[in-house]
Amino acid sequence: MGFTNFARKVRDPTLPYGHRVVSLRSCVQPYRPIGFEATMSYLAHKAGPFREDEDALLRALGVIEASRAAWQTELRAYAAERTEAKRRGFRTPGARARNPNSPECWYGARREAALHAVGHWRVRLRSAGPTDGLSLAVDLCTADCLAAEGVRGERERARLDACAEELARRMEPPAHRDDAAAYFRHRDLRRAVGLIRMVGADR
Repeated sequence: MGFTNFARKVRDPTLPYGHRVVSLRSCVQPYRPIGFEATMSYLAHKAGPFREDEDALLRALGVIEASRAAWQTELRAYAAERTEAKRRGFRTPGARARNPNSPECWYGARREAALHAVGHWRVRLRSAGPTDGLSLAVDLCTADCLAAEGVRGERERARLDACAEELARRMEPPAHRDDAAAYFRHRDLRRAVGLIRMVGADR
């Protein structure tokens, strides 16, 4: 069952309210550009306590529908660009070419949602257990980002770049096979770094 069908269930007043809330969560499964739990948290932030309030539930659905619609507009534009590029003989996009097929930002509120997600990821990462120097460095970056609502200067950008480079190094193959737990933690840290960069880029 797809997004549209789950959205219809969210709006259906004949269904038990708990089922409608579960249907909203099902809408988030295929469209969660800042992560599933961060997306749910952002919807609550924007719409209110949707788990208990019907008006908030419908507002939350409207928020994610609007963002998803903006993403789909981007997908259509990208498809048209790729068709034209192939017609001109460029059949494979460059390594650095944009590809919106896997959304990594919240369409329609890129910076606001990214800043909210930075706070969410900081809580998650701090509760994950033992930390090393790299984890602490990323935590400091998230704290600075939240305090300044962005990236304040060259020193902070340099520290962020250093974290990103070290994470990329630690995630090189065969890192996943050698230590899967460490690999997935580094993946989460890299997601936090990417969100901080997103906040700073739109400042």
